Amino acid sequence: MKDNGMKIVITGKGGVGKSTIASLLAHSLIKRGYKVLALDEDPQMNLAYSLGLSVDKIKNITPLNCAYDYIEEKTGAKPGSSWGAFFKLNPDVSDVIDRFGININDKLGLLVMGTVKKAAAGCLCPENVLLDKVMNQLALMKGETIIMDTQAGVEHFGRAIAKGFGHCIVVADPTFNAISVAQYIAGLARQIDIPNVYLLINKLTEKHHDKVQKISQQLGLNIDAVFDEQLSIPYFEEIYYDEPDISKFLEINRSLNNSISLLMEEILNKDVVIK
Repeated sequence: MKDNGMKIVITGKGGVGKSTIASLLAHSLIKRGYKVLALDEDPQMNLAYSLGLSVDKIKNITPLNCAYDYIEEKTGAKPGSSWGAFFKLNPDVSDVIDRFGININDKLGLLVMGTVKKAAAGCLCPENVLLDKVMNQLALMKGETIIMDTQAGVEHFGRAIAKGFGHCIVVADPTFNAISVAQYIAGLARQIDIPNVYLLINKLTEKHHDKVQKISQQLGLNIDAVFDEQLSIPYFEEIYYDEPDISKFLEINRSLNNSISLLMEEILNKDVVIK
């Protein structure tokens, strides 16, 4: 087991199964003895459901980007106020896990980040400053795997919130739009120096293999050149009967377990030191 920790960002077009993959990977790593901190950057909190939290508990969660009193306490400016140009650019967020982290079990924690709804690339506002500082603070942790589930789209790359991550799993289903977005995301991941970028085709059936190749040709996409590895997760109709909590499905479905294990082995075999 690596003792320097790992940081994994999971991204892709909306609806391709990012939260499902994040949850399955988290539970698989825990079985291997890793301690996992899951970060949910999607304000809809899909990851919280996938990890097995009850609806009642999720209703009581305040995403960090909506913790206005905390943001004001740390930066000196409340979101939406007339703060001008005067607020702290380097707030102390060392207490963020204690105050906002959720212990799902002794090996799995969750921090619901949320995102800045009106932020654009380079937006300087109290919410962005706080969230970016939290990500930098978490980067210093050792012996812990961080898995960040992102909202649909690429705004997290525009804000460089994923900068410093060692692994980027770009999830796509076997459709033109999803693979096109994956190609674009891979380029953004390289721009912020993420060293390992994987293409994970989710919901893949036997008849889709030729379709993925055809789409790649249409896009002029050389998968082997753009991505470090290409992996796939087969389509499992049963998983949709168990959602949103799909953690137990990993235990009873050997094929899915094998697919997630292959992904995990690719990540574990890459020696990336958190900076």
